[in-house]
Amino acid sequence: MKQLDIRLFDQVEEEAKLSPRHRMNYDLRTQAMDDDPSWPDMSQRMLNVMMKDTVIPIHRHTETSETVIVLRGSGDEVTYDSLGSETGRVTLRYGSGCCAVQVPRNVYHTFIPHEDGTVIFEAKDRAYDPERTEEFLPTSWATSL
Repeated sequence: MKQLDIRLFDQVEEEAKLSPRHRMNYDLRTQAMDDDPSWPDMSQRMLNVMMKDTVIPIHRHTETSETVIVLRGSGDEVTYDSLGSETGRVTLRYGSGCCAVQVPRNVYHTFIPHEDGTVIFEAKDRAYDPERTEEFLPTSWATSL
């Protein structure tokens, strides 16, 4: 059993601080934990530990919705139309009345952390594949980031 606790969050946060992107993922898929190629895990389940100055490009998932749950810290989940205009914003905060959202398939979105060391759990039906499962909104189109 793998504990998802403050020690793990702090460990991944140290890696995020050193990363040029100021964020770091921690893979939670079954295959990643078991290293058993006979049991392929095609989902995406991960922790994403972020510093508040990270920039997550506006993107959408073309084959699956995405669940985002804040496990530490806070941030805004922001949605956009195809021209880059903001269409919605929800503040997620650990321990608050709203700590999670479900982003529908094909909705452009990003997450903007408010605090260093913010930890989110992300889950999707498909593993990350930039060629097939995600489309990025050109940054020149975004009007409200």
